[in-house]
Amino acid sequence: MPLQTFEDPDGNSLDLAALDQPVLLNLWATWCVPCVVEMPMLDTLAGEFEGEMRVITISQDMRGAEVVGPFFARRDFAHLEQWLDPRADLSANFTEGGLLPMTILFDADGREIFRVAGAYEWDSEEAIARVRAALSEADSAS
Repeated sequence: MPLQTFEDPDGNSLDLAALDQPVLLNLWATWCVPCVVEMPMLDTLAGEFEGEMRVITISQDMRGAEVVGPFFARRDFAHLEQWLDPRADLSANFTEGGLLPMTILFDADGREIFRVAGAYEWDSEEAIARVRAALSEADSAS
């Protein structure tokens, strides 16, 4: 898990390294069409895995809360939170050339289990089964 801390538009902090549960980390931006399409699917996935895994979406928008706040205000996400990375540190570290969306699944110990570069149907039966299987394998290996 990256040793980085992020803030939401209200100034609350999120220390990724301090999380002690599986995390599906999604790097996205409001200007990225595939990212925008994925957001409702990630919200559904987060509901499906509530209590088992945390889905964290971190915006790579340079204008941060100025654009992310209105984006969330226009949508009715039940499970997604507004985390910001206006310097795009994560995309610089985890993507080639800033490719978005980038989604990485980490186990409860912070080890990367798998990653998906580009768009994916996160609310599909295939995706849910893939995440469930990866989490089960990670639990067995621990």
